[in-house]
Amino acid sequence: MTVWQIILVASIVVLALKLLGYLVPPSIIEKPTPARVANLLTVALLSALVAVQTLAVGQSIQLDARVLALLVAAVLFALRVPFFVVIIAAAATAALIRLVT
Repeated sequence: MTVWQIILVASIVVLALKLLGYLVPPSIIEKPTPARVANLLTVALLSALVAVQTLAVGQSIQLDARVLALLVAAVLFALRVPFFVVIIAAAATAALIRLVT
């Protein structure tokens, strides 16, 4: 199979899974356990994406300016600083660290 054929098949599978989700009866989704799993799964997937985008370089882990910028953002979020300020502070942190090193 070519890359484009794989992409096309994967897209069809994802669309089919999404359509199957609409066939699940609301009574199942409204139960506490599936609702909690769905909420926690979303957080887990987002956390994994952030970790991979921050730490991964190819097949290895690299600690660089992105890690400290993420830590600055986490601290500012914990202090309930506005989102725009968090983004600016994290970007500035990464830029300053890259400038120094």
